[in-house]
Amino acid sequence: MAGSQMAASGRVRFLGIDFDEASTESAADAILAAGKLPFQYVVTPNVHHVVKLHETGGDGFVRYADAWKVYCDSRVLSQLARACGLNLPVVTGSDLTAVLVQRASDLNLKVAIVGPSAEDCAILARRYPGLDMSSYTPPMGFINSEAEIKKCIDFVVSHPAALTFLAVGMPQQEILAQRIAEQGEACGVGLCIGASIDFLTLKQQRAPLWVQRFGLEWMHRLLSDPKRLARRYLIECPRIFPLIIAHVRDTRSRGRSPAA
Repeated sequence: MAGSQMAASGRVRFLGIDFDEASTESAADAILAAGKLPFQYVVTPNVHHVVKLHETGGDGFVRYADAWKVYCDSRVLSQLARACGLNLPVVTGSDLTAVLVQRASDLNLKVAIVGPSAEDCAILARRYPGLDMSSYTPPMGFINSEAEIKKCIDFVVSHPAALTFLAVGMPQQEILAQRIAEQGEACGVGLCIGASIDFLTLKQQRAPLWVQRFGLEWMHRLLSDPKRLARRYLIECPRIFPLIIAHVRDTRSRGRSPAA
């Protein structure tokens, strides 16, 4: 790949993260093909996730390195990578979740969901009647309680599923995914999906396709819920730019192209 650094076959390294190259459909194919294997998990970092990873460091990078698949969730992040000479395909968590849920419904697959309320899961079941679905809603702050984490792990182990959707927010879902994988008794693929179920139940509305294609979905979300998201999008996410500048300076000082 001209002007880019491949971290490994089919992977691109950018800002300390090894991203997998895929389309939404090919990613879904790979995930469904792995449904009966020992548990492994998928993460979909966006700009906010990358900023938080660099600010907290340490275990966060390990959780992403331990992930089976890492897909770029953000068109903005992809555009920043392109400015550094990298081709970073976008596979948003919301699009991937939508494709997988539809396929799982068509195939009558077992799925497990951790996070959304029983009411939201009931709506999802009505919209996708082919799903063989089990769900568990942990309490707020569960990640700070070893007993509550164990309840989540026990639920996933006792409800074996081809797909396990972990919708408890970052970094809680990534921490939980890693713990499930380390426990060693679960099977299937875990997906760290944030609010993706909310879009399928219509609890939240995604931006129109033309807004998504221009990389402005973040603005649509901000305008939809400014009180909750203003700090994320106006204060925290712009911290990506110092990371990009530092990345370019570092690679130039090493005598490489900015993509290296």
